[in-house]
Amino acid sequence: MQFKIILYFCEKNIKDKKHFEMELVLDLNRRYTYADYLTWIDDVRRELMEGIIKLMPAPRDIHVDVCYNISWHLGAFLMKNKGKCKVRPAPFDVRFPVNGETGNDKIYTVLQPDLSVICDLTKLDKAGCLGAPDMIVEVLSPSTAKHDWKFKFDIYEKHGVREYWIVHPDDKSVNVFILQSDGKYDAGKVYERAGKIPVHIFDGYLIDYDDIFLT
Repeated sequence: MQFKIILYFCEKNIKDKKHFEMELVLDLNRRYTYADYLTWIDDVRRELMEGIIKLMPAPRDIHVDVCYNISWHLGAFLMKNKGKCKVRPAPFDVRFPVNGETGNDKIYTVLQPDLSVICDLTKLDKAGCLGAPDMIVEVLSPSTAKHDWKFKFDIYEKHGVREYWIVHPDDKSVNVFILQSDGKYDAGKVYERAGKIPVHIFDGYLIDYDDIFLT
């Protein structure tokens, strides 16, 4: 399967402005690298999962509210406690290298989690984050639920994301998975009613369930 994107460019500072058309043709079955990803100069949001393109639709309003609420509380906690970690909302590229291969042409997985918390600041650079964040939050949408539950779950586990939250804004549930010493996530815990939800990477910090779904 292929899709096409038409890009228009306009020369500036000339009397007779000329428009140029460039056609971007991407094969959804081809395996791409981060080096390819960097050449796609358009406004389309997409991710690479093991080299395969995954298009990302615009989030729903409720999705944005939940992301903002969690981000605000995490950020406020870090500011109050002078924490060194950084909270980064999407769009924010997280590159997942394999076997220490960090060259752009060797990276096949580039994701844009809804929220990333990075405590090892050496992983941050001008392009985003190189390596696994300490915590990732994904807020489910109808078009992304399968990827968040299966494909992203496996990728985050494989690369050592310490804490993974899957938030369902319609059901108002929060599934929390903690990476164990064997490199696998635990069975997870589900929060579906009022109460406090612990953020395990921040010992002792709790987020109020109701604050997450405040709209």
